[in-house]
Amino acid sequence: MPKSFANLVKVGRPRERKEIKTIAFVAYPGLAPLDLIAPMTTFLGLTRGLVGTSRHFRTVCVAERVEPIDSDTPMAVVPDNAFEEVPAPFALIVPGGDITSLEAMGNERLINYLRFAEHGAEIVGSVSTGAFLLAAAGLLEGRQATTHPTYGELLKKLGVNYVQEDWAEDGRFVTAAGVSGGIDMALHLVAKLKNEQEAKSIQTVIEYDPHPPFGGLGQHGGAGEDRLATMLAEHRADLERALAGRPDLYQKLFD
Repeated sequence: MPKSFANLVKVGRPRERKEIKTIAFVAYPGLAPLDLIAPMTTFLGLTRGLVGTSRHFRTVCVAERVEPIDSDTPMAVVPDNAFEEVPAPFALIVPGGDITSLEAMGNERLINYLRFAEHGAEIVGSVSTGAFLLAAAGLLEGRQATTHPTYGELLKKLGVNYVQEDWAEDGRFVTAAGVSGGIDMALHLVAKLKNEQEAKSIQTVIEYDPHPPFGGLGQHGGAGEDRLATMLAEHRADLERALAGRPDLYQKLFD
């Protein structure tokens, strides 16, 4: 357990009141806003009521510092709290960010926070390539988990039992393949933590009833593996720098 976080719990801020359960979404440079916003919005069934906010659940975005963070769009994400301010969340969810998720595996403070916060979390999840950060923290070793299908075979190299599903649950670990999977995962959790009717109501509120104009992803061919190989080749030098402190991960990715 990292000493900085352990000391915080012992002598710093008190643990949050038991009746408030925090669902913490972890932000880092280059994350995909849709991976963050889609499931966070779906948790409205837990965090909002007909009158005011819930006394039982809240969602927050946490990061190293409370300052704007670049995303993979022109929009920046502004976290609500620093890691140290949310040391013991009820649920921990890591959004994806394409190749930047792989680079973030070398972020020691981020990985240490995941390792520390996971201890007391009743739910640990990810969306898309956020699974790589959980894997880098050693939290998915031998577990069933999913990620964006483009990255599935690569996730296996980190000791994860990859399953090509929209979302996957292994005990308290829940992972989603992408944006729509993140919504499905969040709806499942709303039903589990509250009730099915609330989940159905939220599905109606966000008008989640996908009918993609070009059919399901299975009809699009197998371009994912070629795309991944190209991206890894293009970003190999960046990944080598980002993972300089984790040569074990770099070797597994390019083995």
